[in-house]
Amino acid sequence: MLSNSVKQGNKTVPHRSLFKAMGYTDEELGRPFVGIVNSHNEVVPGHTHLDTIAEAVKKGVLAAGGTPMEFPAIAVCDGISMGHIGMKYSLPSRELIADSAETMAIAHAFDALVFIPNCDKIVPGMLMAAARLNIPAIFISGGPMLAGRVNSEFVSLSKTFEAVGSHAASRITDETLREFEDNSCPTCGSCAGMFTANSMNCLTEALGMGLPGNGTVPAVMSERLRLAKSAGSHIMQLLKSNTKPRDIMTKNAFINAITLDMALGCSTNSLLHLPAIAHEAQVELPLSVADEISKKTPNLCRLAPAGAAHIEDLHWAGGVHAVLKELQALLHKDCITVNGKTIGENIAAAHNRNHEVIRPITNPYSKSGGIAVLTGNIAQNGCVVKRSAVADEMLAVKGKARVFENEEDCVAAIFGNQIQKGDVIVIRYEGPKGGPGMREMLAPTAALMGMGLGKDVSLITDGRFSGASRGACVGHISPEAQAGGNIALIHENDTIIIDINAGTINLEVPQATLDERRKTWQPPTPKITTGYLARYAKLVSGADLGAVLLG
Repeated sequence: MLSNSVKQGNKTVPHRSLFKAMGYTDEELGRPFVGIVNSHNEVVPGHTHLDTIAEAVKKGVLAAGGTPMEFPAIAVCDGISMGHIGMKYSLPSRELIADSAETMAIAHAFDALVFIPNCDKIVPGMLMAAARLNIPAIFISGGPMLAGRVNSEFVSLSKTFEAVGSHAASRITDETLREFEDNSCPTCGSCAGMFTANSMNCLTEALGMGLPGNGTVPAVMSERLRLAKSAGSHIMQLLKSNTKPRDIMTKNAFINAITLDMALGCSTNSLLHLPAIAHEAQVELPLSVADEISKKTPNLCRLAPAGAAHIEDLHWAGGVHAVLKELQALLHKDCITVNGKTIGENIAAAHNRNHEVIRPITNPYSKSGGIAVLTGNIAQNGCVVKRSAVADEMLAVKGKARVFENEEDCVAAIFGNQIQKGDVIVIRYEGPKGGPGMREMLAPTAALMGMGLGKDVSLITDGRFSGASRGACVGHISPEAQAGGNIALIHENDTIIIDINAGTINLEVPQATLDERRKTWQPPTPKITTGYLARYAKLVSGADLGAVLLG
């Protein structure tokens, strides 16, 4: 056991004395040490209840013969950090989470780990840590929030952001806006749509790192606590068999996860996070792989914001495993999972209980996946769009560029009625380096929707989008503007052509003109020059590589 280095023999008497200072007995010190990596806090609604999840996990570990030891991880709420400088810290927090879990696990010689994430960057940050450490590990999320209700309509956080735009356009009253404020987020848990948090928790099942139900059992259900106890006992089985994360997170497991991603219509952030996790698992996962999978994987689900259903509806329809059952002909069913069974064995008894929520593979929403990868002279290294959340009439557009150097100026222009039907909004210098931190653009996309422009205006950016965004929103444009990508050379009123089904995004400007513009282009002075974000900007890769830290 790894923990023997801090508890076995006379040389570790000082170490054992420190454990005994915390009340650990000789019997407890004789058992395997299981770290409980808990992102509980009183700031994030998806994490406020994780103390109860951790207690359930500990009971499972104790019952199976381990000694659980809890330590914390940070968690940023993307909703609360949205639209101000705080959002610059969201994606970079992923690296801090991975680094801190690595630090605690190695410094204290844990034999195994149970990770308790829930929201956007916490899930991938912890998966990165698990792959990097490669000691037995299992994931148990806090589960999704129930949908809210406003005027008899089921809603989630995305509708609340859109309500701000509707109110600004005088389409709803003060009273209705307050209804959204009071009722759209009715319980603890990760926000109720197929946003980034729920996307990643569902993909954790397909990767094999979470038990069946990890992605969809609602946070407020007792089944979630039973699942947590089961995770605690299963970690001891993984330790006994010495099954490690890289044994589970193989290339084929990532292919399974991307296949599920395309069928569910997950957040485009998944195509930042899966390559970053694969990087830590020593698996190559370029955007081209996602593009290939998308072309042959049908889109079976249209959950909020793409449709009216929410994660609780997916749960009652049969959950992730019901979707995987529909996709079984496209899966590597021999991939092992944390419960000791293969994906094929896990989905054998699954049933699709609601063909409105999970369409059969014979009747998909579309024959290709929910996320499309686009390339062209604007994005030579690629970019992504949530195709399943784009209106049919916006799948192919040609419009004049409206160029903004940051998100705030764009939002002011939208609310100032300066954006016209047919415009293509360009927001640049918001990428991993240029932001720095690659902010989500939910504020402008929600404003467009709320003001009734969602089927008339496209938006492209080297930043990224919340899973709650819908519409013709193209993100992750690579290379980014700060790195000299062609998005930096776009001028006001240039013509932009986007064809999502064809997978192309191009600037209708001659190459010779772009070459002339490049001669006078200089990267702007970094927006932040001190602290963590300054260091992050110097080390971070492009979005096409997962925005991982290099060097």
